[in-house]
Amino acid sequence: MNTLSPPFLFGNAIEGELFTDRTTDCERLLANFQNGINTVLISPRRWGKTSLVKKVSRLAQSDSLKIVLMDAFSCRSEEDFYRLFAVEIIKQTSSRWEEWVENAKKFLASFVPKISIGADSASEISFSVEFTDRQQSEDVLNLPQKIASDKNIHIVVCIDEFQQIAEFDGESWFQKKLRSQWQLQNNVTYCLYGSKKHILSRLFSRQSEPFYKFGDLIFLQKIPASEWIPFICNRFELTGKKISVSMAEKICQTVDNHSSYVQQLSWLVWIKTTGEVTDEIFEAAKTDLLNQNSSLYYRYVEELTAYQLNFLRAVAAGIHKEFTKKDILKKYALGTSANIVRLKKSLENRELIDNTNGLITFDDPVFRLWFVQRFKL
Repeated sequence: MNTLSPPFLFGNAIEGELFTDRTTDCERLLANFQNGINTVLISPRRWGKTSLVKKVSRLAQSDSLKIVLMDAFSCRSEEDFYRLFAVEIIKQTSSRWEEWVENAKKFLASFVPKISIGADSASEISFSVEFTDRQQSEDVLNLPQKIASDKNIHIVVCIDEFQQIAEFDGESWFQKKLRSQWQLQNNVTYCLYGSKKHILSRLFSRQSEPFYKFGDLIFLQKIPASEWIPFICNRFELTGKKISVSMAEKICQTVDNHSSYVQQLSWLVWIKTTGEVTDEIFEAAKTDLLNQNSSLYYRYVEELTAYQLNFLRAVAAGIHKEFTKKDILKKYALGTSANIVRLKKSLENRELIDNTNGLITFDDPVFRLWFVQRFKL
């Protein structure tokens, strides 16, 4: 292994040999890209959606199939979205910056492209478009279709943090406009995903929402321990270190197979190991993991009401449903049964709990570990 290549990686999209499993998901997403099927990816934060999309994008990219990757996190309004959408479509379907300007003038006649060139023109070029009239929005939304038709190619537009559109003023009208334009584009496919599962589930799963049945709805599952364990063992072995199968399994169990945390805890164990992993090394790494996140978790708790805190205590103690039972309401001081609905919604909006098929769990498994330890449950 290259000494500059870490055996484990977290906090960024995973690529190459660090990408684990997801074989079935890759095959399904690649087939969708290649056959013009819109896709919606839904899962909790840091389960590997972005890594999956980037891997499949590299596999799918060809002369006749172009992939556009866009992150909508910075968009705070409809106008922000149009600007970013136009710029990324132009840039990622053009081979050089001169072509950016040419295509902007050709396909967005009503826009004025702005080019900024730094001292090193080869590495510092900024491209943007001025958006002043809402009537121009249809031109922007139809831009990938115009380019695809003109170049006789197919374009797949992948939009990360798509849930941001739910925060826009007039968001229902905006969603209807996106859907009405995009569903008519026969040379363009969309892959929509993001980090807020509860919002995305609402946008794509409810019949009343404009994006209901927009495409293939994929609820991404956790990578099982059976895939993680050989990966972890192999990464240790490649660096001249050793970890037992049981210890690798312990890493997975501790963080509930959460992709980012499996990589992070494995890294913390790895850097403390000179020969073979021991129980003492594992416990020290686990303590480091909790300590690294403790300031964030303290902020979580400080912002909670007494009822919200009590609800989390119930979940941490193993209660995952039937919160409205009298004995549970009384034992955990949750108030009335009507209060449970409000508690679930508020904690889900804070991304502290996950509600899948009525089963409530902590969204962050390490936060649960910290919570149990801090409140001595």
